Amino acid sequence: MSPAGSGPGPSTAPLARDLAYFQLKDELEQFLYDEAELLDSRDYDAWLARLADDLVYFMPQRRNVRFGTHAEAENTRQGEGISWFDEDRWTLTKRIEQIQTGVHYAEEPLSRVCHIVSNVQLVAVDPTPADAVAATVRSRFVVHQNRVEYETYTFIGRRLDVLRRAGGRADGAWQLARREILLDQSVLLAKNLTTFF
Repeated sequence: MSPAGSGPGPSTAPLARDLAYFQLKDELEQFLYDEAELLDSRDYDAWLARLADDLVYFMPQRRNVRFGTHAEAENTRQGEGISWFDEDRWTLTKRIEQIQTGVHYAEEPLSRVCHIVSNVQLVAVDPTPADAVAATVRSRFVVHQNRVEYETYTFIGRRLDVLRRAGGRADGAWQLARREILLDQSVLLAKNLTTFF
């Protein structure tokens, strides 16, 4: 998984573990934890406000492939073939608007969802932890979904996020600019995919 984009990106050199690093890491972790709370409490409008206008939200399908071919063949590619999600902010907004109608066949009644986010790692920063305007963060997740009486699903995987300061200012709020999601399963065991990761 690697963030797409053109031109120079965030530094991928090992980051110095100084005070600025740990302050930034804590700030980004809080963003992810707050995001999980918004989704779990169904505050979708507040969640949408945290998404950048040029958001890329991508979850490939996973394949079972022969040894030695994982890097090139295990995951579907963005913009090619079929993926679980290959979305932008507009399409996510439309998904949420559909749920909020109250007549969404797969979300009436609404699911109860719990996000657990862990193993948060600060991978890269642009330009530095002290005055970051963009950061790449890796994390793991468990998402538990329960519907009606007996439908229970568990999604486990990892994410690679690019978070960016709104307006490109170091004192601005963070927004999610890119999310790549890898589920640890090749077959979706849930009846539908109405959960956000």
